[in-house]
Amino acid sequence: MGRQIDEEYIQNGKVRFGYWQLVFLGEGSKVSAEASECAGDQGVFWEYHDMIFDQVSGSFNQDTALALANQLGLDLDVFETCMETEKYGSLVLADTESAQLLGVNSTPSFLINGQFLGGAQPYEAFDQSIRAELEGQN
Repeated sequence: MGRQIDEEYIQNGKVRFGYWQLVFLGEGSKVSAEASECAGDQGVFWEYHDMIFDQVSGSFNQDTALALANQLGLDLDVFETCMETEKYGSLVLADTESAQLLGVNSTPSFLINGQFLGGAQPYEAFDQSIRAELEGQN
């Protein structure tokens, strides 16, 4: 689904994609959000993000964060410093507060030009929503 949207709409400039961190499952959710941002400092945000969802079941903690960073071959000293200093703590908190103000309280959640689309949806649901918004702009 994500690749289709990217190829059809994002790469050709029809839509812009933004990503907000949403912490709602406790400390593990906060750690995973900050860890993905720290991985982003080394150019692998999406790879790290995808590993969280593909490989982690159960609780997420500092050890899990470090293990994934190691699997990706990240500079562990840089990664650990980023995590220990909570470099992205305020960003994660701000993203979460912004999402909650918009009524978003679960993942995955999507806003397409302000229209809420919740849950894991097939490509067709996104395509229909995006097309309707694009046609409304003409």
